[in-house]
Amino acid sequence: MHKAFSSKSLYFLWLLPMLGCPLVAKAEGLAITQAFTLSPVGHYGRSIVHTDALEAEIVAGKPIKPTVGEAVTLPDGSVKVWQQASVDKKGILSQKELRGGYADLVVECQKHQIAILSAMGDAMVYVNGIPFPGDPYEIGIVHLPIALQPGRNDLLFLCTSDTLKVQLTSPRSPVMLDPSDTTLPDLIVGRKATIWGALVLLNATEREQKGLWLAVSVGHGKVVETMVPTLSPLSVRKVGFRIVASAFAQDGNVPLSVTLLAKDGRTVLDKTSLSLRIRQPYQTYKVTFRSGIDGSVQYYAVNPANPLPGQKALPALVLTLHGAGVEAIGQADAYESKSWATLVAPTNRRPFGFDWEDWGRMDALEVLAHAERTLPYDPERVYLTGHSMGGHGTWQIGAWFPDKFAAIGPCSGWCSFFSYVHLPRYPDDTRIGTMLNRANNVSDTLLLGHNYAQEGVYILHGADDTTVPVTEARNMAKYLSTFHKDYRYHEQPGVGHWWDISPEPGADCEDWAPLFDFFAHHALPPVDGVRRISFTTLNPGISSWDEWLAIEQQQHALEPSSVQMQVNPGLRQFVGTTDNVACLCLALDKVLPPSKAVTVELDDQKLESIPWPLGGKLFLYRSTTRWYVGKAPALTDKNPLRYGPFKEAFSHNMVFVYGTHGTPEENALLYAKARFDAETFWYRGNGSVDVVPDTEFQTSAEPNRSVILYGNAQTNRTWQALLGDSPLQVTEGEVRLGEHVWKGDDLACLFVRPRPGSAVASR
Repeated sequence: MHKAFSSKSLYFLWLLPMLGCPLVAKAEGLAITQAFTLSPVGHYGRSIVHTDALEAEIVAGKPIKPTVGEAVTLPDGSVKVWQQASVDKKGILSQKELRGGYADLVVECQKHQIAILSAMGDAMVYVNGIPFPGDPYEIGIVHLPIALQPGRNDLLFLCTSDTLKVQLTSPRSPVMLDPSDTTLPDLIVGRKATIWGALVLLNATEREQKGLWLAVSVGHGKVVETMVPTLSPLSVRKVGFRIVASAFAQDGNVPLSVTLLAKDGRTVLDKTSLSLRIRQPYQTYKVTFRSGIDGSVQYYAVNPANPLPGQKALPALVLTLHGAGVEAIGQADAYESKSWATLVAPTNRRPFGFDWEDWGRMDALEVLAHAERTLPYDPERVYLTGHSMGGHGTWQIGAWFPDKFAAIGPCSGWCSFFSYVHLPRYPDDTRIGTMLNRANNVSDTLLLGHNYAQEGVYILHGADDTTVPVTEARNMAKYLSTFHKDYRYHEQPGVGHWWDISPEPGADCEDWAPLFDFFAHHALPPVDGVRRISFTTLNPGISSWDEWLAIEQQQHALEPSSVQMQVNPGLRQFVGTTDNVACLCLALDKVLPPSKAVTVELDDQKLESIPWPLGGKLFLYRSTTRWYVGKAPALTDKNPLRYGPFKEAFSHNMVFVYGTHGTPEENALLYAKARFDAETFWYRGNGSVDVVPDTEFQTSAEPNRSVILYGNAQTNRTWQALLGDSPLQVTEGEVRLGEHVWKGDDLACLFVRPRPGSAVASR
């Protein structure tokens, strides 16, 4: 909700604060009185499961209040002991073997009070047993409102560095603006704008904050007020706001004022000032948009085409993916402006993000779709490239979506976690190992590798790269040589990971002239010009369509499903083979004139004289041995709009609903877990998630939002409305699946179901 009015006011933006309004004040009576460290007691890494002996004690309900020499027993029977440590006056604790271990800092308080905890070098922190997100990348944006009790308070950090930096301060006001993490657009000379920005708010109170407003203005322009979503108790949330800007005649910078107003719309709770860039139309610039994943404000960068005089052809569109730690605007700035192509750089949700998998992949696709809606481009000339982690993203996204890109250009990229960081595979001689390996399949790029045959591929790598070994590129070139007819491989001698050897603008390690020449010589074919398709997917919920066919359902989930199909238009005939396909869709209307019957020969079975289907799409299902014609999959069945697994539920503007009908202890834990997940998604994915109690959630409202429910049938009253018909039921001390019943006080489960009445949302 937002409103606009005229007069001077304040709004908020994304870069450096212009007003001297510190986030916090010096803490009164807060000091770290003791410090203890524990060397690593677990194994983490990029694994589906991890082991951690101290976490096991936490899960078992043991309060962690260490003393010197106290022992922790590891699964193999070995023992680690807590050691005394010290924190210097700047709040820094440095110690060998702290990385991967724990640090417990003790704070003694005389009374109950709220503090702001700022730390860097930790994956997470438990404050008196309550979990909060950490700052493993040490970017300095995590400032957590926490409650400290009279007496001893334990801050237990899981460390990601040999150095932990900690500050405890007092909140400046009960609800605060935090300008350390903003998402802001750029303005373009000569263009008016109604756009989105985002800023972090801290609720340093132990109650919900509702009905607040953000008042924002650019320079002395119109003030626009945007209602702030509910802020949960002691929480951090990034909040979007509207910006209305008039057209500026010159480039430069303009103040962006942000004021936080109370429910009455007049009382000022906090304020800050930021700065928006004003860019020329030919310069790189940032674009913001509202994400369909969680409703958050995201941005992408554009390096616009600058056509030559008289050039009328629409520019090509190049999606370029950044490396780890690189901002999207930095990625766009790494390229010389092209006369014939616009470059678009998504964020991966954060500079480190998700390695262009999961929500990183979703961000890339959202940005591509937004750019295609808003920028002029030639739809037959769309390309994909990226450097380092972005090179991996190029291999991944290029394999999942081979019909979207005429050519791809991975630069200094790694193929998969299996090849680069040696992600372990589990023993497949057990059902658990087989299941875990299947869950990892979506990261195994080569399982989709034959999809590259549809795209031109240009591989670029430095011969002396010590960050991503050149063997990654060599192995991919060797792999492509077994089947691909249109790839190029260039290994630049004497250079490492980041290099630039030519005097031209742009970094040669990704803005490589022969790579872009290769792109310029490739174009996507018209759909009705494609006679043969060979396509593989691992999950139809990620990728199902290739030109005029779709794999709608699999026989065995998360295993490779493939189809080879040829259309003979003159015979109105489709001939092909499949593997692990339960339902196949043929978009007849994309390749044949309508009305007349068609014939399908599939896996040595012939289906003749099939009437033209309503809507032009033919759905074929496989029984144990035979194919037959059917209707589109029901909304309650697995289909490309909603296929699973569990992570898929974290999309469609999801909402976290925690239970309030358990014991006070249970209710507190459910809220803490929901808040922890929401704030972790903010830190990892620049996210913004509604966290609401079950008493306030309306199941009939917004039926297309996915719902993440915390609790069980007894502790969360939303359960009955959303999951009453589920075959899986969870109550106190019992999990029931059909006729199977498990009892105990140590049981938990994760599962996902279609949300009733929605074609896309999960619960």
